Amino acid sequence: MLIWFLPLFLLFLMIGLPVFFGLLAAPGILLYLNGQEKDITLLYRNVYNGMDSFPLMAIPFFMLAGELMNRGGITMRLVEFSQAFMGHLRGGLAHVNVMSSMLFAGLSGSAVADTSALGSMLIPAMEKQGYTRKFAAAITAASSVIGPIIPPSGIMIIYAYVMGESVAALFLAGIVPGAMVGIGLMIMVKFLADKYDFPVATRKHTWGERGQASLKAFFPLLTPVIILGGILAGVFTPTEAAAVAVAYALIIGLFVLRTLKIGDLPDVLARSGLTSAVVLLLVGAAMAFKTVVSLSHAPEQLAAFILTLSENPLILLFLINLLLFIVGMFLDAGPAIIILGPILGPIFTSLGVDPIHFAIIMSVNLTVGLATPPMGLVLFVASAVSGERVEAIAKAIIPFLLVEILVIFLITYIPAISMTIPRLTGFAN
Repeated sequence: MLIWFLPLFLLFLMIGLPVFFGLLAAPGILLYLNGQEKDITLLYRNVYNGMDSFPLMAIPFFMLAGELMNRGGITMRLVEFSQAFMGHLRGGLAHVNVMSSMLFAGLSGSAVADTSALGSMLIPAMEKQGYTRKFAAAITAASSVIGPIIPPSGIMIIYAYVMGESVAALFLAGIVPGAMVGIGLMIMVKFLADKYDFPVATRKHTWGERGQASLKAFFPLLTPVIILGGILAGVFTPTEAAAVAVAYALIIGLFVLRTLKIGDLPDVLARSGLTSAVVLLLVGAAMAFKTVVSLSHAPEQLAAFILTLSENPLILLFLINLLLFIVGMFLDAGPAIIILGPILGPIFTSLGVDPIHFAIIMSVNLTVGLATPPMGLVLFVASAVSGERVEAIAKAIIPFLLVEILVIFLITYIPAISMTIPRLTGFAN
């Protein structure tokens, strides 16, 4: 079913069927042709079940916060701040996009939430500075995968629960890989900026001007500090943090900066509601498709096939990276971990691979899959936020995916990258 799904899904897209309906029609038709009519009911029932999740409430809240910040002029203050410090560099705002992902990584542990939050703020700002919309959406989607890697991370909590590992150890093991993804993306941004002559400020700002820009951006820049600090201190959950972001954006826009008016709120709520509906429908459809994939047992069959090809751990790690990369194209990271973790984890542990090391390999690989065509969920979210076609974003994101694939192989074959901090702190052997 997984093999036949992709051609059918692409056919639906080519004839103009919306993505949401294609995600449901393709597996529905295949189930019918397979004589699994009872499973069709399960497929469509899981659309609602996929959206009926407390953590997913972070998506509409972050989108609303982003819309409030855009309408209240907060985004422009961040743009001015970034220009003051990096505007003289080519691609300065693209660098800010990546660094923002690293800063926001601790908000929800979700690449989708990061894409919606940062995309709402930075994609319009980058477009105003002269970047193409598809590039702005691509760098936002590519950098959002840092969210589930740098702690706290939702998918690492899932892996720790399924596999009986230490959450703290996985969190610590994700710090360096997450930083490497961010640095690698910034190196690629610099290369592309020099090659394509990305926007650059006319002059280098003085330190006095940078001080003024910092003061104007103080309250906006305080947002991730308040939210991340509250999460790490245990004051609120990531979903509650999204609601706090909305409240903070309202207070700053209405009463501190006074750039937002009460009359702006109906339009802000309508715009964020429409965007949230699109994203949540896609999430629900993806979760429903996950159920179909689980019923077909395709991931287990793929895993069994690859593991019969060699007994060399290094070769198997390479093959498993390919498998995870392919699975990540079609499944969200959480469901993929639930399906494949219990199958692959014990096999590689028996081959001498540290379980924490393998957990990071699997988590990072499947997270990058969220930004990989044709079914990468953050691509659809970036498309919904930016209004750009998924195909255009998928083409623009390729250079950044190459960087992330390189980081995956570095993590795979140099265990010290992910294992040093857990070992130094006593959370791993």
